Amino acid sequence: MKITNILFTGRLVKELEGLLNAEEMLNGRRVRFVPDGEVSSEDLDWADAYVAFHPTANFHFGNLKWVHSLGAGVDRYMALGDRWPDEVLLTRTITSFGQKIGEYTLSYMLKELQHHDRFREQQGRGEWKVVAPRALDEMKVVVFGTGEIGQELARILAFFGVRVVGVSRSGADKDHFGRVMSLGELDDSLLGNADFIINTLPLTKETERFFDERFFGRVNQAVFVNVGRGATVDHGSLLDALDSGGLKAAVLDVFEEEPLPADSPLWSHPGVTITPHISAITTPEEAVECFLETLETVESGEELRNRVDVGRGY
Repeated sequence: MKITNILFTGRLVKELEGLLNAEEMLNGRRVRFVPDGEVSSEDLDWADAYVAFHPTANFHFGNLKWVHSLGAGVDRYMALGDRWPDEVLLTRTITSFGQKIGEYTLSYMLKELQHHDRFREQQGRGEWKVVAPRALDEMKVVVFGTGEIGQELARILAFFGVRVVGVSRSGADKDHFGRVMSLGELDDSLLGNADFIINTLPLTKETERFFDERFFGRVNQAVFVNVGRGATVDHGSLLDALDSGGLKAAVLDVFEEEPLPADSPLWSHPGVTITPHISAITTPEEAVECFLETLETVESGEELRNRVDVGRGY
């Protein structure tokens, strides 16, 4: 595939323009860097490659041959539904997301096990009361999603002696998991005995609202961590599970609507920790590195490790 006209847009467009240096790094290809909201219909018709975190409001395929997501997730592109042409390639950014998400998750696990909040409260009261920390290698952890991110998360946890059970669509064995089962094989004992449940699943028709009232009804005092996609979780059911004691706490980094609306009850619930989608931020340098690597592979016709299966949604 030969790429000649590349359209960049989105929140990193200025940083990408500064880093790419069109003449040297793009070998004379014609390039447009257009801020989000200023992309015209003519820009889209001109481009044969579109590079952004998500489609613009006026997005159409025009003469596109290739769409490259600057993020790991592609659900905003998948929302285009049946409109996706078979001949248009879709790729996503793969960087150190697994390492970042592993560190993010580990930090909140240790915060829970080392009783950070409790000791801060005791300090405020001038209270000396010993509460023994809990060990990582005693934890039962279930990770939903066994792709690159899930595997790296499992590797990091396994280093500390944690035995991690993975759950995926296929149930195929993957490195660093003590066991992997399919979504349909879930049993009450696995969920009921879990200390931490971590979601890294992509958003598909199968995973939308997967974590619902029925799911949380099978959980017993686990901490739920969502670093996958916001729409995989029914937040009303999550709040009910926190109130009933099914969930001990929830750490949420992703939401169906971002920024999270000011009137969301998640903000004020004492059992919820909110972070603004920062568990695996794409840096401009990482975005450029992955884009250039993908561009070279696209034009050489070699196998792409970051190609998205549009039919499956990831």
